[in-house]
Amino acid sequence: MDYLLGLDIGTSGVKGILVSTAGQVVKSRTEYYQLNTPHPGWTEQNPADWWEGTTNVIKYLLANSGVSAEEIKGVSFSGQMHSSVFLDQGMEVIRPAILWSDTRTSKQCQDIYQRVGGLEKLIKLVSNPALEGFTAPKVLWLQQNEPENYQRVKMILLPKDYIRYRLTGEVQIDRSDGAGTIMMDIRQGSWSVDLLDRLGIERDLLPPLVNSTAIVGEVSRAAARTCGLKVGTPVVAGGADNACGAVGSGIIKEGRVMVSIGTSGVVVAQVEKPLADPKGRLHLFNHAVPENWYMMGVMLSAGMSFSWLKENLFADQYDYQHLNLLAAEAESGSEGLLFLPYLYGERTPHADANARGVFFGISGNHQQGHLVRSVMEGVSFGLRDSLELIKEQDIKINEIRAIGGGAKSKVWQQILADVFGQEIKLLKIEEGPALGAAMIAGVGVGVFKDFSEAEQGIIQVSQSITPNEEKRDYYNQLFALYQNLYQSLKDDFKKLT
Repeated sequence: MDYLLGLDIGTSGVKGILVSTAGQVVKSRTEYYQLNTPHPGWTEQNPADWWEGTTNVIKYLLANSGVSAEEIKGVSFSGQMHSSVFLDQGMEVIRPAILWSDTRTSKQCQDIYQRVGGLEKLIKLVSNPALEGFTAPKVLWLQQNEPENYQRVKMILLPKDYIRYRLTGEVQIDRSDGAGTIMMDIRQGSWSVDLLDRLGIERDLLPPLVNSTAIVGEVSRAAARTCGLKVGTPVVAGGADNACGAVGSGIIKEGRVMVSIGTSGVVVAQVEKPLADPKGRLHLFNHAVPENWYMMGVMLSAGMSFSWLKENLFADQYDYQHLNLLAAEAESGSEGLLFLPYLYGERTPHADANARGVFFGISGNHQQGHLVRSVMEGVSFGLRDSLELIKEQDIKINEIRAIGGGAKSKVWQQILADVFGQEIKLLKIEEGPALGAAMIAGVGVGVFKDFSEAEQGIIQVSQSITPNEEKRDYYNQLFALYQNLYQSLKDDFKKLT
């Protein structure tokens, strides 16, 4: 039997999964690492922690799966998007990586608009707005705030590409991840020389761009000694975490939509033509499927809102299972309690780093279950914001597939279906971006002739959640109120900041 190894370099940890070419998940493993917040709004990580986590995951899988290194036919990666790794002449890390969730770059986003000539011009160049989480503003921040470090920079990589470099000694960025730097021409699949010139970023700081399915190297002798993989094992480029999550959910043709409730929340719809949202509310990125793209809405605090609630309001009083029971006992609409899930600002649809979380409508009748359910409902409303914007682009939505930790909650599954007013489908195997990375490895090394064959062998729908029509109508009314709340509060959010 032959096997494929997918590795996801995430924000909270690295996940590895071994999949047989017959579609069986043999073993998975996650190693967690630290998230550093040296100042309010800053989030950083040490790339050495990613590498240590990756090698530990690989060693664990080889030791506990019954699969030998010789049986692994290909390795590929998924990774957190946008986060910047700055390397010097000797390919050593200069400073901690600035992550996608870091919001220190508001000034640099405005600088980009000024240098380019506004939002409309920027979207013509790179199909996306300038947001704090993206890579280009981080590069400008380093130029302006740590010039001595910027002078040392000889290469800029994204997290998974850095780990792949450690595995192979080769440097590339795949187009699905390069798209999220907003330094790449999405339509042409090449670095935007026009934009780089306007921003004063040297072209040779960025590595070559490749397709996600390209074989870009092989496991080096040094890496093999560290992690246990066989020297010469083919390594495939891989993709951005959302692109890999889409592949791992079967979002490989137009009409299917993926909704993911992880730390952040995303709604992804595959598109066959690179038509950007002219207002920049939705992102347009290159897919891991060659010559395809996807539109995506992102909310910054989806599962994070639920974990914030658990850790700060309930601490050790209840576990997540009990919180789900409390939510199930509360009525739909949480007796008029609404939650705005903007704990760290928001990306879609508002692109507002000043936005903050709000419980609206608290009365003396509200109890713990109402608080819990209102958070689930507020996150679901936030995801619907993205879904409605995708519909505005005349994109067909034939099927919605839900993944992520939140999608494992039965009460949350039903809330999603009722809020969306559409059937939600769940998957038999739900291993997220790591599974997508394994599938990309299979296509890259020729185990599968294309993504359709990979999907047929691995992905199956296990269950469908049907919306309750009465609750759908009620949620439609609440959704309108939810949307009005931000409009009423946005100026006050700015004053509060």
